[in-house]
Amino acid sequence: MNNPLVSILVANYNNGHFFKDCYHSILEQTYTNWEVIIVDDGSTDDSVFMIKKLIEGDSRFKLFLNEENEGCGFTKNKCVSLAEGIICGFLDPDDALSPVAIEKMIQLHQENTNISIVTSKYKLVDFNLNQIEEGKHGAAIPIGKSYLTYGAGAMTAFATFKKEKYNLTIGIDKKMKRAVDQDLYFKMEEVGVVVFLNEVLYQYRKHNNSISANENEYKAKYWHFYAMLNTYKRRKKSN
Repeated sequence: MNNPLVSILVANYNNGHFFKDCYHSILEQTYTNWEVIIVDDGSTDDSVFMIKKLIEGDSRFKLFLNEENEGCGFTKNKCVSLAEGIICGFLDPDDALSPVAIEKMIQLHQENTNISIVTSKYKLVDFNLNQIEEGKHGAAIPIGKSYLTYGAGAMTAFATFKKEKYNLTIGIDKKMKRAVDQDLYFKMEEVGVVVFLNEVLYQYRKHNNSISANENEYKAKYWHFYAMLNTYKRRKKSN
């Protein structure tokens, strides 16, 4: 796996006004063999116009549109199905990568074919990408624990995963509206090695329109427990 194509996957819904920072952070990557798959989930704002304006003329960016709003699970499942890369990674349109994020993660994937997913530390930032909390977020999973048994402390919003490992799972649940990343992480640790990079490799923007913020917090918790329950059932069945 020498210089593999990386598919950066962006599922967008009404976050086009943030995409500029996401876009520039991709262009600034030290690793250059990538494509970007963007699927807009029936946005009702000017997201499609803004995204098209930014990516115009760059064939590495590929924009697809859902005919209507289908939800996060459906859209992220579609992102993976459209990806041509050997390595994939979901990047939310309101977040931003550090310049070395892809390079650092790809190096680990190349060193160990059994790695299924690589995560890292991150920092919380505001509307203008200014850090809003001291300290770094994200953590390694203790020995003997898993994403399922350790809790959300190890969850991060950006990770890279081998598509061949993903194809060993049942894939992203199209029905899920939230907690899709958690569900993906549960599945990826069932088919390979999970690796945590103790470096800050991206910026997670915290704002009121987040899919898990404010009144959406309880909905997010529901879908998180839904993912956990299905994982327990799946793992019990396989034992």
